[in-house]
Amino acid sequence: MKISRVQTEHHRSGRIGWLRAAVLGANDGITSTASLVLGVAAAGADHRTVLLTGASGLIAGAMSMAAGEFVSVHSQEDTENADLAKERGELQQDPQGEQRELAAIYVGRGLDQVLAKRVASQLMEKDALGAHARDELGFSDTTAARPIQAAFTSAGSFSAGAALPLVVVATVTAPHLIVWVSLASLAFLAALGTASARIGGAPVWKGTWRVLFWGAIAMGVTAAAGALFGAVA
Repeated sequence: MKISRVQTEHHRSGRIGWLRAAVLGANDGITSTASLVLGVAAAGADHRTVLLTGASGLIAGAMSMAAGEFVSVHSQEDTENADLAKERGELQQDPQGEQRELAAIYVGRGLDQVLAKRVASQLMEKDALGAHARDELGFSDTTAARPIQAAFTSAGSFSAGAALPLVVVATVTAPHLIVWVSLASLAFLAALGTASARIGGAPVWKGTWRVLFWGAIAMGVTAAAGALFGAVA
């Protein structure tokens, strides 16, 4: 007797919550720390000052990323909760009107009137608020706001990214610091762009080039500013 098995599909959109925070944090960690190091080095600071400045940037950046992600994602969560509370009230006040509203959504998606009414009725019997949250408001478990997860992911990935150029600073001599930090940081950014593109299912070259381009711009501008201020100091 052949037993049929239900195949569970795994889509990359399920990674969108933590992937966005992780890529943002790592990219910011590499770019901002490398730029900071290059700017201070170009201004003529000694090796120890450059290293301490980079370490301070790592700590401050990680805390800033955690706080910023928590606040911004918490604001999203507050908005979602407010919309759900409003929808819950409307369901209590006019359940029939909400059912017609849901049916109209399904008609707009291609169902005929009779089937749309049946679908709306059955879904609302099982979970009225869930049906409206998903199909009217566009909420889902995949895209739900998770402030704590976003904060820890961003802070951790920022720290990991920022540590990479700092390792280079600690291992090279002062005369070669600018060249090695620049080349190594671009290599780190390229690796990050490649990895994030593969995880997210995007074209690898496009993701890599985007990260490389803006990282190079940031480091170049900061190094130029450091050289300029160092020359006039």
